[in-house]
Amino acid sequence: MPNTARWAATLTLTATAVCGPLTGAAVAAPAPAPAGLYAPSALVLTVGHGETSAAVTPERAVTLTCAPTASGTHPAASEACAELRAVGGDLGILEARNDVKCTKQYDPVVVTVEGVWRGQRVAYERTFANECVKSTYGTAVFTF
Repeated sequence: MPNTARWAATLTLTATAVCGPLTGAAVAAPAPAPAGLYAPSALVLTVGHGETSAAVTPERAVTLTCAPTASGTHPAASEACAELRAVGGDLGILEARNDVKCTKQYDPVVVTVEGVWRGQRVAYERTFANECVKSTYGTAVFTF
């Protein structure tokens, strides 16, 4: 084989080896499109009777997704998401309503919230004196 033919064959094989996988990969697997413009907001809320979540078996659990739209098994998903947006996702600053009167019976209820709020991990636990007191905090988040 003459030098020119050998040189052309080497150049062709090198170009195929280097560039071939690049063009094949671009055709076979295009870059994934962004999933959305919203940071994820998906929470799991549980409630059970007892002092701490470690000693309680959850009695009820609901899911709450707030972005891009309110959804999940929470009975008032839209209202709960609006309430969370109003406090910037900080469950600790939800205040009790004054228009509800509760007994002073001590039957502790533990609420946990786990998940993601606007891309930030959430791990929240709070013990309320009883079910009525739990339901007075905010208007919708803990009413499930």
